[in-house]
Amino acid sequence: MVTEFLRETKRELHGTPVVPGVVYGPALLARSEIPAAAIEAFAEVVHDDAAAALAAYDAAAAVVADGFTAKALHVSGAAAEVLSASAGLARDKGLRSVVRRQLAAGEPLLRALHTAVEHFAGLFTQMGGLMAERVSDLHDIERRITAHLVGVAEPGVPTPLVPSVLLAKDLAPSDTALLDPAMVLALVTGKGGPTSHTAIIARQLGIPCVVGVAGAGEIEDGAWVLVDGAAGTVSTGADPDGARARAAADAEERAAVARWRGPARTADDVAVKLLANVADVPTAEAATGAPVEGVGLFRTELSFLNRADEPTVEEQAEIYRGVLEAFGVGRYVVARTLDAGSDKPIAFATHQGEENPALGVRGLRLSFDNPGLLDRQLDALQLAAEQSGVETWVMAPMVATVAEAAQFAGKVRDRGLRAGVMVEVPSAALLADRMLEAVDFLSIGTNDLTQYTMAADRMATNLAHLTDAWQPAVLQLVATTARAGAAADKPVGVCGEAAADPLMACVLVGLGITSLSMAPAAVRPVGVALGRVSLDDCRAAAAAARDAADPAAARAAVRDLLG
Repeated sequence: MVTEFLRETKRELHGTPVVPGVVYGPALLARSEIPAAAIEAFAEVVHDDAAAALAAYDAAAAVVADGFTAKALHVSGAAAEVLSASAGLARDKGLRSVVRRQLAAGEPLLRALHTAVEHFAGLFTQMGGLMAERVSDLHDIERRITAHLVGVAEPGVPTPLVPSVLLAKDLAPSDTALLDPAMVLALVTGKGGPTSHTAIIARQLGIPCVVGVAGAGEIEDGAWVLVDGAAGTVSTGADPDGARARAAADAEERAAVARWRGPARTADDVAVKLLANVADVPTAEAATGAPVEGVGLFRTELSFLNRADEPTVEEQAEIYRGVLEAFGVGRYVVARTLDAGSDKPIAFATHQGEENPALGVRGLRLSFDNPGLLDRQLDALQLAAEQSGVETWVMAPMVATVAEAAQFAGKVRDRGLRAGVMVEVPSAALLADRMLEAVDFLSIGTNDLTQYTMAADRMATNLAHLTDAWQPAVLQLVATTARAGAAADKPVGVCGEAAADPLMACVLVGLGITSLSMAPAAVRPVGVALGRVSLDDCRAAAAAARDAADPAAARAAVRDLLG
């Protein structure tokens, strides 16, 4: 093949591994630029007045928002969530207000749009945490609105003509959500961390992925690259025969993994519960095809992102019952109460104008001054459990104190349901033994626990080494929580993105975790990995990871130990 001779000088780039898999194929570069000639031509367009320019903006923004909404209807889960959020951002009244202000001040339309986007990008960056994730969304929206204004196609991912490795400086969630796993062999980005939107969607799709790769955008379009999603490496100039052999062996391994039917047990026959993360009825129905024992995280808030008013108890119960009935009697579902706030604003629940939403009123804290919000959701969950007959556990997010846990548990048990809390705040991990005196189970959300433990924005590429669940400090908190569960003889699970990493799954079991909840696409690789090691192997891996100096050393040590 002629394009194979486009290989570059041999070199190996390193990034953060997200989804394992070894592939070899031609690079396909995603570009976000809009032709300069089109922008220059538009600069000569003169609108009659500021009102006419604003009308042009409104029309373009509406087309972009409608496009996001239309795409959201064809996907589910995390993909639908981020597309719906982008649609809302394109329609945002605050963004429009700044555009209008700048137009009134005499700025041309494209400059007014850029000023408005940079204004909010600066605010989101200052807020940090999950809000910073939306900066890339803002820039994506600016590019798309600009494209419609100047009369060219929206920028984005080109359609692969052959199966390819997609490389980009960064990818908007709206692009990642619609990738075709049959044509995109692997995903490599220059920016992003292990819990970015791109990483989360890649896991859902099961596409090998490496993020935070410095130099990814410098690889020539069409050059053949070897990607190792487990090691986090991207190699150019690799020996074609050797690279093909590695990719073929990995493909054979993945085919064997696809045949795994569960349940999960270690090589010495220790049971580990594997559960699914779901967002709504469609994702729950899809997850029933995976070899899982139930749902470890039902993200209830994702059904209400576009609601302006609070749904009634009956409306909520209908949605919850659909998820419960998808799994049926014999399997259980862990529902998380509304984790609204920060990057998931819900009109009827969240607070507005917080300086730092990631550290503000989110999750359980919404009920502090609005207890009826939580009471009605628990009433709906009780009704759904009674109507479906499915065992239902309920947990609260963002719990920081034992008193909060006890009060929540009382409300849940009054309704005949099993009560737990999420361990996302370091204080909850440090007080896990006392938390378990109040609740029936704990579930560790590794995404937020890592962010709050390391005091690092999980979207900051230059801090990706900190926002990594392999950090020894994070593993120490996981171990503390798991020990408390063992002492109290109560289950402690992990429902964060770390559970989807087969190598990390072995470490978590070694630390004492009793269940792992993940995107359904990750279940089989994790189940196979656990079946190849003993509990003693897992404990040795956990010790090696905790003793390592940093995440890279931890991964290497565990990989060497487990082979």
